[in-house]
Amino acid sequence: MKTRQLAMDAVLAAMCAALGALAIDLNSIKITLESFPILLGALLFGPLDGLAIGFIGTVLYQLLRYGVSVTTLLWILPYCLAGLLAGWYSKRHAFHLSAGQSVLIAVLTEVLVTVLNTDVMYLDARIYGYWFKGFISAMLLPRFAVCGLKATVFGLVLPKVLASVRRYALPLGGAGKENRSA
Repeated sequence: MKTRQLAMDAVLAAMCAALGALAIDLNSIKITLESFPILLGALLFGPLDGLAIGFIGTVLYQLLRYGVSVTTLLWILPYCLAGLLAGWYSKRHAFHLSAGQSVLIAVLTEVLVTVLNTDVMYLDARIYGYWFKGFISAMLLPRFAVCGLKATVFGLVLPKVLASVRRYALPLGGAGKENRSA
């Protein structure tokens, strides 16, 4: 693995942690852009990089904001899986996605994160005793509205950002080149 790719992964993981910390937290709805750097890294470099960026970025954010709890790893898992899925999809398409494919993978990963985080919220509420009937169901529509909006924006912005990063930040325009033969 090249040094530039590792440095880019580190920057993206740091961005993930920072964006998680800058989230608008409305208790059961968190409006955050922390998954964007995970998607970006996964689409540039593949599934393992997406997983690593999601894991490191979310671990940093979770530990700094909440510390360690019984459910800490469960809160990290959705972002890891999103990075893995996006990276796998990108690698399968030789790291060249159309705008429609970018929107599709953004939608799929955001839905995955929203569904898994909702499940973790349910478990967390049951374990720590802040559960009450209707807690999750009352928030499903707003949570999925935020999910849909983020997925659409990410999907529309990703192709332009990917092209810019490939052109200016990575040598010879070949983001993901080292992973294509893997």
